[in-house]
Order: sequence, then structure tokens, then C-alpha cells
Amino acid sequence: MHLRSFLILVLAFGIQQLYGQETYKSVSAEDSVLTYPGGKPYEVHTFAQKFKSKNPRNVIMMIGDGMGTSQIFAGLTANGGHLFLDNFKQVGFSKTQSSDNYITDSAAGGTALSAGQKTYNGAIAVNTDTVAIKTILEMAEEKGMSTGLVSTSAITHATPASYIAHQGSRGSYEDIAADFLKTDIDVFIGGGYKHFTERKDKRDLAGELKQKGYQVLRNMDEIAEVKSGKLAGLTADEHNEVVPKRKMDLPLSTKTALHILDQNEKGFFIMIEGSQIDWAGHQKNTGYIVREMLDFDQAIGKALEFAAKDRETLIIVTADHETGGFALAGGDMKTGMVKGAFTSGNHTGVMVPVFAYGPGAENFTGIMENTDIAKKIITLLGF
Repeated sequence: MHLRSFLILVLAFGIQQLYGQETYKSVSAEDSVLTYPGGKPYEVHTFAQKFKSKNPRNVIMMIGDGMGTSQIFAGLTANGGHLFLDNFKQVGFSKTQSSDNYITDSAAGGTALSAGQKTYNGAIAVNTDTVAIKTILEMAEEKGMSTGLVSTSAITHATPASYIAHQGSRGSYEDIAADFLKTDIDVFIGGGYKHFTERKDKRDLAGELKQKGYQVLRNMDEIAEVKSGKLAGLTADEHNEVVPKRKMDLPLSTKTALHILDQNEKGFFIMIEGSQIDWAGHQKNTGYIVREMLDFDQAIGKALEFAAKDRETLIIVTADHETGGFALAGGDMKTGMVKGAFTSGNHTGVMVPVFAYGPGAENFTGIMENTDIAKKIITLLGF
């Protein structure tokens, strides 16, 4: 074999190993569905805006991966003109650029939101010199707070990973899974089971989690029954499926995690991700965007139910970036029909919205850097 052919083969193998989970970015003719025909809307409730203090005891960070204003308005149209997001009165915008690119990826975008520093595309909570950066989740653990992660992707994927792991490459899924064992995270729910069990180093991280006191469960019904203790809900071998096929239930996972975390008097921090709004943008699929946006909004509804009753919880809803250059070419508020158009099958560089509800929400208005969101949370929690 010629040297050039060998090098190409090695490179292709490496890319396959690093990005084998990234097939959701592949676009086929049948994926490109531009119109969502409409469906039965769910009821949206209005929640009180009365809170106990200026600073929160708990923070719920919710990231709609790839979610721009068009994705939100598509969901709003499909649901008859209203979303649970209507409850958020403080609204701003975030600039999403990474340290090395006008268009960020989810790793650099996630790191900016988790640690308050810009870094290069592909970096998981490390700086531009690949030195680990402490995240809000780790700071919360140091203060004795409970912590959690929930995601409709693999829990080892870029956005959730950026809160708990420190790796130079987002594709290092097995190393990211091993980083979970270096923390005391209380609850995590998402896919990625095989990164804990089918590993090159032969470690059985699921077994190690059990030894550390975690309930390691794979069935959503069993996960939803957990009321206390440490929980590792690994709901798929790699990524979870799409709505409505998905066995992992994001609103129910949100409710379950919040109930467990709320038992700590010192408070909690949790990040909840609607991952597949992004994947729908990569596939240029309007219907997929709408279904994932509505699923994410219903998870926001569960967070609002908790926060309105608790009155000491700050909810931040934002995105790491926009995906697809998604635009609305038509729609009908009565039928819920949405017609979309796309300028790209990748991420774009536009600002994304920031919504805030609860104590300290007034700090999240105007135009800000994505890193400012983390910095403001850190200040409000007194870290």
C-alpha cells in the first residue's frame, strides 16, 4: 500500500471513531421535509412571577441545541400561538462565536455556557491550551449542592459533556464517560450506555457506578419511579431516538430529576438539553424541528411547574447556536401548519435568544456574550 493511501485510510478510520455518532448530520432526500402539517396542540399554563429573594437557591439551565428564534416561532405556530416559553418576561440575546471560529460547534458553545470561557471548536471544558476549566456543575458540587444532567442525546455528547468532562476532543466518548466517575453528580439521564460498558479499556463503568451507590437503570418507567438517591439513567446504547419513537421521555425525565435534586437544602444545579432541535436543522426537516421544539417546551413546562411552586429557582433557557439557517416561509396559527426553508445544513453564526424566569432573571436581558450567561449564574449563586 502506498504511503498516501495508508494515511488516507488511517484518517478515515480516525474520523469514523471520533464522529461515528454524528450520522444525524447526514441529509438524504427523504429527510428534507419542509412542511409540518399541524397537529393537536397541548395546553399552556401561566405561572406566577412572585419569588422569595433576589438570588436563587437553585438553577435550571435548559439548552435547546440549535434553537434560534425561527425554531421557537415554528413551535409556537404549531401549538396554536402559545408555548410555555410565553412565561419568560426577561429576554435577551447571546453571541455564540467560539475562540477560533465565527460559527461555533456544540462543544465550544457548551463550554462557554458551562464555564464562562471561549474555547476552540471541539473542546470539552478545556481552554485554548487544553487546560481544564472548572464548570458551574463542579463549582456547585464543591458548595455541597446537588447536580444533574439530562439530555435527549447520548449523555457523553458535546453539550452535556461540557458540564462534567474535560477533554481536548468532543469525540473522546469513552474518556468523557470515565470523567463521570470523577464527580459526585447526583442524577444523569440520557443515552450513551455503551460508552460506559463496551470500552477499549474493558472497564465496566456501569458496575463502577453501582459500587458508588448509583441506581443504574435503562427503562424510562423504572427511572420515573426513582424518588431519591443517586441515579444514572442510560436510556439508549448511543443516542435516543426521535419524538415520538423516543423511549426516553424528556418532560418526565425533567420532573424526575428535579424531584430528586430538590431534597438538598443547599440547592441544586441542573442542565437539561433538547439535543435534537439541532439534528433536525442538520437534516433540513421542518417537521422534525417542530416535534423536538414542542417536546423541549413541554420539558420547560415541567421546570416552570417546579419553579413557580418553589419560588427560589432561576430557569435559563437558551441555545448554544442556531442550526440550518432556518426560516419560516409560511404557516397557519389555526391549523398549526408550518412551512420552513433552510439556508444551510450546518450551524450558523446568528445570535440566539436567552430567556430567564425566577430570582435574578432581570440580569439576562440585552445582547451578551455566551460566556456572560455562565458568569452571571456564578455570581448569583455566590461561587
